[in-house]
Amino acid sequence: MSVERLFLLPVLSAILALAACAGLPTPAERVGNADALAAGQGWHRLVLAAGAFDLTAFVPDRPGAGEVLTVYIEGDGFAWASASQPSLDPTPIHPVGLELALRDPRGNAAYLARPCQYLPAQSRNCDSDYWTDRRFAPEVVAASGVALDALKARAGARRLVLVGYSGGAAVAALLAARRGDVDALITVAGNLDHQAWTSFHQVRPLVGSLDPTAYVAQLQAVPQVHYAGERDTVVPPALLRGYAARFPAAQRPRVRVVAGQEHLCCWAEQWPTLIREAIQDIDAERIPAGK
Repeated sequence: MSVERLFLLPVLSAILALAACAGLPTPAERVGNADALAAGQGWHRLVLAAGAFDLTAFVPDRPGAGEVLTVYIEGDGFAWASASQPSLDPTPIHPVGLELALRDPRGNAAYLARPCQYLPAQSRNCDSDYWTDRRFAPEVVAASGVALDALKARAGARRLVLVGYSGGAAVAALLAARRGDVDALITVAGNLDHQAWTSFHQVRPLVGSLDPTAYVAQLQAVPQVHYAGERDTVVPPALLRGYAARFPAAQRPRVRVVAGQEHLCCWAEQWPTLIREAIQDIDAERIPAGK
């Protein structure tokens, strides 16, 4: 792994500063914290056998009713231990995606982690490439698709809304591009153009990862709303606007910039309002003009 791969990446600096001040939680502590957070809302953790990986999900103890299931896909987690050293365990220190799922006021939601998050280090294919260069690899997307099918079956749902946080936004977009059951794509601080992202941060490209910008044609028919934090230095609003600009004007996704928001803090507090606004925007797009 090269030092320049993630040299001076702002989110890494922020995480390491937090760790220095508060003490870095162990992987077991991170899992325990997520379990406690979920249990407080009547959710629990399960593990899904999904293609090349086992993937962790959190689901309500009592599945919600309805034909549409909203699935939240987590960000990249604790991917790097230093500027040159990948983490041994990518389980998030701050699981923003899980916090969003637990704050969804509409019910019938589930949460999907990324490969090797919340799992023992010896789990299948837990190679650090899958939370660094190959974080959006074809086999990662395929496994996530298998997990979505399992979550749909558990909830008795027929359709999906996908919500992706940070790097999870890319996975959500890649899934939406290849599936026929996605009613909407919503992202939060989403890395939707990783080539532009690595160029912006002057780091090496994510070799082996798929890029959502290659699937604009497939995504044009998917209603989308993308939230960017005004103060986000990890995925600045300009990168989201650049992604949207790749679409024809008539199918251009909506980008909403949220005042005062950063990359990590504090999306969950505003999420009940933001998710309702996003769904209202998407519903309005489906109503023909003049109706």
